Amino acid sequence: MKKPPTLSGRTDPVFDLLARSPHKQRFADYLALLKPLDDQGRYLPFEALRYRWPAGLDANLCWALVKKARAAQYIRLLALGEPVQWGKYVPTPLAQKTLAVVDRHASTAALDYMTSQIGERVHFSCLLNDLIEDEAIASSQLEGAATTTRVAKDMLKHQRQPRTPDERMVMGNYRMMNFAWEKRYEPLSIELIAEIHRVGVEGIDDEQYSPGLFRTNDEVVVQDGSGNTVHRPPPAVGLVSRLARLSGWINQPDASILEKNYLHPLIKAITLHFAMGYEHPFRDGNGRVARALFYWFMFKHEFAGFRYITISLLLRNAPVKYGRSYLHTEADELDLTYFIEFQCSVILRAVVGFTDIYRKSVADTEDFDRWLISSGVFEQLTQQQRALYQVAKSGEAKEFTASNVAENFSCTGSEAKSILEGLEQLQIFARRKMGREAVYFLCGAVEEKRHGVESLRPA
Repeated sequence: MKKPPTLSGRTDPVFDLLARSPHKQRFADYLALLKPLDDQGRYLPFEALRYRWPAGLDANLCWALVKKARAAQYIRLLALGEPVQWGKYVPTPLAQKTLAVVDRHASTAALDYMTSQIGERVHFSCLLNDLIEDEAIASSQLEGAATTTRVAKDMLKHQRQPRTPDERMVMGNYRMMNFAWEKRYEPLSIELIAEIHRVGVEGIDDEQYSPGLFRTNDEVVVQDGSGNTVHRPPPAVGLVSRLARLSGWINQPDASILEKNYLHPLIKAITLHFAMGYEHPFRDGNGRVARALFYWFMFKHEFAGFRYITISLLLRNAPVKYGRSYLHTEADELDLTYFIEFQCSVILRAVVGFTDIYRKSVADTEDFDRWLISSGVFEQLTQQQRALYQVAKSGEAKEFTASNVAENFSCTGSEAKSILEGLEQLQIFARRKMGREAVYFLCGAVEEKRHGVESLRPA
């Protein structure tokens, strides 16, 4: 067996320093820091780590050891900015766990399995269609839209025209998310990026947003709450060519999972999200475009569950952490691990929340069917009427129109009207006029007593 060569001489400046006083006296303490994560498994930036190192150690040398450990594990992603810097990341335990959960619960196959597990799929479909609206609303609220979730949902469900700039922002985001779904099989291009922006912001304030037009100067900056500039995007000169370079990277054929350069779609989607925020190609609306393109890429790679998984709802609750994940990445030589870690923590919670909703839906459907049978109502209702009744009883939706029932049940308007009228004839639903459309809702009397049953709520 051939023996490995003996290494002679010191060529590493970090270890050269460790061999000298006063550092060599605490060599073991320094060497313990030669790892990418802290003792709690966190990927922390310099500003957080420097307060956690043992007293008396040189902070610069400590950081050099951490960076050395991270550099050994870096996976190179893509070229960004001008002058060019290479984005990279370190695979972490949190990221690996998130990838596993997304593969298991958010793929198109997983979604098909979920719906097949529920005997009457229409109830789950109603719930899913309700969840589609959540991302559009939360993404708008994250950008400062001052509209309540209830009012926004009412506008989307009844297809009411928006009355305020904030409502127009919600409607624009809703159109943008639907556009991302419809265009999921198209390659990324300059034209698609411009179009998704136009679809999302047109009609809000065209002078402020310049729908579908890339910025032509360097006046666009990102500021914090105090008005301090925290990010200055790369120059407008060369912006289109950089977006073309980004599109080329996104459109590369997926490597086989057996190949060394395989990159999970979720990591690539998060990187696209970061790249759009980093470039800030438009005068306004960049965050919304970045998040919509994240979804577009997940849809493209058959993760249909993300149609119903709301990321912005959690981002809205942690806007400072969201912003800092950008800043830490930019400050540390485009180490995207900070951004990927934060996004994975959000996505993990969002997917788990979605699966919890599914499990509750399965249990509620079983309970509701048992109750319908025992109450004697079961045989009087069609499958679709049972599903609609369950949705109303659960509180997931309180009002129904023929148009939204037709959309949820994939039936004609006349069939939807017949479903609702049947529930009205059985005195389960009542009806009132709202404009030119009839709105149906659960009768108050039904809650109290029907068919000799004291309460229609399943135990």
